[in-house]
This record gives sequence, C-alpha cells and structure tokens, in this order.
Amino acid sequence: MHSPRERSKVLPRAGWMVMGVRGRPSALEVCRVLAVFLLLFPGASRPCKILRCNSEFWASTSSSGQEEEFCTALRAYNGCVRRTARTCRGDLAYHSAQHGIEDLMSQHNCSKEGPTSPPRARTPPPPLPPPLQPDTQERSDGPEACHYERSPPRGAAQPNYTHCGFFGDPHLRTFGDDFQTCKVEGAWPLIHNRYLSVQVTNTPVVPGSLATAPSKLTIIFKNFQECVDQKMYHAETDELPSAFADGSKNGGERHGANALRVVEQVPGQHVVIQARYIGTTVVVRQVGRYLTFAVRMPEEVVNSVEEGDDQDLYLCLHGCPANQRIHFRDFRARAAEAQGPGRGRSGAGAHGFTYQSARAKCKERLPVEDLYFQSCVFDLLSSGDINFTMAAYYAFEDVKMLHSNSKMYHLFEKDAFKSRAAPRDGGSAPLLGVLAVLFWTQRCALRL
Repeated sequence: MHSPRERSKVLPRAGWMVMGVRGRPSALEVCRVLAVFLLLFPGASRPCKILRCNSEFWASTSSSGQEEEFCTALRAYNGCVRRTARTCRGDLAYHSAQHGIEDLMSQHNCSKEGPTSPPRARTPPPPLPPPLQPDTQERSDGPEACHYERSPPRGAAQPNYTHCGFFGDPHLRTFGDDFQTCKVEGAWPLIHNRYLSVQVTNTPVVPGSLATAPSKLTIIFKNFQECVDQKMYHAETDELPSAFADGSKNGGERHGANALRVVEQVPGQHVVIQARYIGTTVVVRQVGRYLTFAVRMPEEVVNSVEEGDDQDLYLCLHGCPANQRIHFRDFRARAAEAQGPGRGRSGAGAHGFTYQSARAKCKERLPVEDLYFQSCVFDLLSSGDINFTMAAYYAFEDVKMLHSNSKMYHLFEKDAFKSRAAPRDGGSAPLLGVLAVLFWTQRCALRL
C-alpha cells in the first residue's frame, strides 16, 4: 500500500482543483473560483449544458481508434465547453471538463489548433449480452495498489475510517463528528482531496424561507495509477443515475477498473459507489424531492490534501462557516413558545405542524432523541415536508452502516456544544477570512 506521499508521486494531474494552486492564477480565475463557493453568481438564466458536451464527446469517441479523429473530437469538445462558460462557471463538472481536456490533449499529443468539426455519430459497438461482463478474479482484483485494504504498509496499523453525512434542511455531520445545521444555499464543496471532489447544491424548500435542501450532487473520482480513469457521477432531483456520466459503471478500461463501481440498490432512490482503491464508500439517496449524501473514508485519504490547498471551505472537513449555522437550542426555544398553528415558519405551525406534533411524527422513526431526531423536528417545522422524516431516518441508517465506531452512532446536543466550545483563540481568523473573501469577490464580480 502506498503512503499518501508515495501516491502523490505517481498520481497524474487530473480533475478539478477547487481551491488548489496551479502556478499563479489570474485575477479572473480567482474571481471565478470565489464565485463558485460564495454564490455571487448563483446561476445563469440559461441552464448549464456541460453534460451535453460530455455526452457528445463520449459518443464521438466510443468506437474510434484513430488519434487524429480523437484529437478532432477533443478540440470540438473544448469548443463546446468554452461556449458554456457563462452558464456553467459554478458547476463542478464544468471545471473538471476544463482540466480533463487539458490532460487528454497532453496525453494524446493533440494540438489546440486544427479541425474542430462537430462530433459525428458513430455506429455503436455491438451490445454486450446480459448480464454484464463476468467479474472474474483477474478483472475484479487487478493490481494490489487498487485495493486499499489489501495493501497496507508493512507493520502499519489498520486504517481508521471516518464518516461524513449531509441531508435534510440541510444537516451536516463532519469527519470529526461535529453535527451542524446550516443555511448554505447554492453550490458548496463537501470534499476535495487528491483522489476525489464532491460538490452539493442546495435550493430553497419553501419560497422566502431560509430552509434549503440538497437538490444536486456532483462527485469527481480522479484518475489513479493503473486502477481507474477519471469518472464523474452527477445526480439531481428525480435523476439518480445507476452509472457514471459517461454511461459506465466502473473505473474504465484499466486493469483495476472494478475497484470503482456504481451499484444501484433501489432504482431512482438509492445508489452506492464503491471506491475500493481508496477504501471509500459513498451512499447517495433521493428522499422525497431532495438528495442525501453519506461517505465512509479512511483518515489517510481525508487528509490527503493538495499542497497549498486551502481546505477551510470544505464542509465535511471543517463544517459550515460560522455565519451559515443555525442552532437547535435557539430554534427550539422559539418553536416551543409558539404552540398554535399559523405562527410562521420560525415557530411551530408551518403547514400544520406544531412543536409537539413534529416531535410525535419524528418519534415514529427515530425513538432516541439524539441530533438526528432534533434535525427531523427542525425540518418539519421549517418546511412542513413529511419526507424529511425519512431523510433523517435514512441518514442515521447510513451512519450505522458506514461509521466505524458504534458508540458514536448517536450524537446528542451536549456533544455539539462541546465541539462548538472549541478553543477560541483562533476563532476570529476564519471569520475574518470569510469576510475578506466576500469583499474581494464582490469587487471581482463588478469587474466581470
């Protein structure tokens, strides 16, 4: 098993570096990256068409063995991606495509100048007979480096696994078991390290309310040694695919491709992505109109940060910014005072739920009054959407499946307050950093 340092030596540059450093970025590039995270450009009036560019490119190259034709299709792909810049600048798939094109041009010695004819439809190869290709020992296992748990360094201890979850209105359980309720409307990064990047987009549940919930999720698995090609998984409301964006269900054509697999548990409702080469399991669900996210990941992978990469804004690692958090205690006090219906969304009467009736409903699925129970009550009072009861329930079920410490399944409010009462000496620095970023992003926005 390679250590993170050893892996970094052989890991080809791939994927989108959310806040990483590639030399010295221009002012325009800095503005675009800041805009993604702080949502000064929450979305253009026209929808982002990056997935169409991706599908056209994959269709045009699926059966091509000619380098010249591949380069022509790649230049056409580059042109298509450039035309989406105004509508896709806040989309993770757009940034991944930009850097993916750069890598492919370098690998195949493609010139940026040359024919850029539109991708042509090609005769698809004969379909594979059902079921899928046999999952033989040779194909399934691949090199030892493609199986994280089978290739530990000699004498090394077993890996320590951590968990992060994101669900509901929305609620976040960080890798450090800090439980938070956040506002975070728009696109936010959940995870970013050497091996994968995850971005979530939250949309308002009720017009005019602070209540938001996850409606889009994009996961980029970066290419890794002889194991997997770069793969993207994109899900949104009413579209929970059973495959990666290119239509494949594994890591591509490399020898250890099955070290990365998409497994559909319940069509349109529950998908599990197994990335065995980094010891990681991702669970994505659609509950009602919104998505939930859960991941199990070794600490070594969590901490495999790109050199110079600022991780402060990645939610699973450091939580939501302080000015984006909502505290249960304050909300519950206001809700308990407003027992009658029709007292506003901050009280207890949103869509017919009182504080007591919300508690009773959540108790049906979550008998222990931990923070998952409290999040369920919060969501019913904030939105009135009964599906949030199941979102909290499944989030807790995923914890039981993914968390390595059974004593940490339940988190209680006292645990959250302990975390919140962490040393304050450096507490003002992150807040000042956020304020500074906001200030400079606003200036950049004016120039754009």
